[in-house]
Amino acid sequence: MTKYMKLLADLEAWIDSGKQGEKLPSIRMLADQYGYSHSTIIRALQELEQRHLIYSIPKSGYYIVKSRTKAKAQHDTSGVLDFISASPDPDIFPYVDFQHCMNKAIDTYRSELFMYGTPSGLPALIQVIQKQLTAFQIFVNTSQIVITSGVQQALAILSELEFPDGRQKVLIEQPSYHLLIDLLETRGIPVLGINRTAEGIDLIELERLFRTESIKFFYTIPRFHNPLGSSYDEETKRRIAGLAEQYNVYIVEDDYMGDFEQNSKSDPIYAYSQTSRVIYLKSYSKIIFPGLRVAAAVLPEPLIDAFTRYKRILDIDSAAMSQAALEIYIKSGMFARHRTRVISSYAEKARTLDIALKQLAVLHPELVAYSTPAQPMIHNHFVLKKRALTDKLISALKQKSILIGSINSHYLHGFEQQPIVKLNVSQLAAGQIQTGMEQLSAVLARMNA
Repeated sequence: MTKYMKLLADLEAWIDSGKQGEKLPSIRMLADQYGYSHSTIIRALQELEQRHLIYSIPKSGYYIVKSRTKAKAQHDTSGVLDFISASPDPDIFPYVDFQHCMNKAIDTYRSELFMYGTPSGLPALIQVIQKQLTAFQIFVNTSQIVITSGVQQALAILSELEFPDGRQKVLIEQPSYHLLIDLLETRGIPVLGINRTAEGIDLIELERLFRTESIKFFYTIPRFHNPLGSSYDEETKRRIAGLAEQYNVYIVEDDYMGDFEQNSKSDPIYAYSQTSRVIYLKSYSKIIFPGLRVAAAVLPEPLIDAFTRYKRILDIDSAAMSQAALEIYIKSGMFARHRTRVISSYAEKARTLDIALKQLAVLHPELVAYSTPAQPMIHNHFVLKKRALTDKLISALKQKSILIGSINSHYLHGFEQQPIVKLNVSQLAAGQIQTGMEQLSAVLARMNA
């Protein structure tokens, strides 16, 4: 994080915790506190003013327009604590910034946005993403990047596309992304499952399946798994890449929350692939907002032509306006600043949930098993040691206006399901997380008694 970005993040946090009309510290005070020049402080304050977070009064200073956190609290009167919703927190969507980028996109690209584009996507955006991917140790040609209407479209194309080796079966972790499961089962695509837990995956079983089955591709979420929240360690990712090369199996790596990675030494599976057997998918929905519907697929050379032809049949090209606005949003530095702010916001929620889950396992060792992930995430889970309690727990908490999720939809039909309770806190404040988890603990205590 650069010094300027840290200054912006701190000022935004100050605004969130303040009151409408509250005065910010003076330029001189901020310069002394951070050791920055007055021009740097003024630049940050002017940027926040342009985003309508603060306003200035000549010869007086800068004041908070309205605290976003306070505004959210005022509107949240339902009393329901929702541990199910996986949507990003709308309170931190970059409304004003992205509106600016859309207006700028129209000025910059004009008629290009109102004509059909190319199936691969807006060339300017592809170039920006190519540069961005190098931070993830992914070095590719622009010809390998195809823009899709969300990761879901890329998965639909890959699932139905005829691969060069003629293999038919898709292998997925269990549990896994529920919409991909719906897609595979609805379309009747041959699919196999392999068990995954917070501790990882059985690499011996994975090798057996690669060796004995006609696996078209193995779909995996190595980082911040959906719905478990856990991540593979570096050795596991290295081994998966090696097995893919040994048995000529493609890997579809869904790195939909890769932007949240805080360990600079943690790389995607793609970084360990020596023979281009990995198809890498990057989403912008979780870090910016779901309605953007822009993702990037990094494809091995043998799949590029077939993938782009199939995509053109589906929708000719992805929304040009969204692509152009995203290109400007990334290139201007707004994306990097927003990423810093979102990570900071979610990190507190993730830590609060992690602490509560540890406490839950300590208080109810006969009922609850919990494994702390290397990096806690806003979605997490615990395992009930008594399978019959799952539905009872969900029902009892619902009566208290606390919503927790069943994991049934994340399993293939016929695959043995584990008694897992998934939790997502993206739209809850730290205090609400604590309250909800205390209530959950109390219900478990009564059930055990």
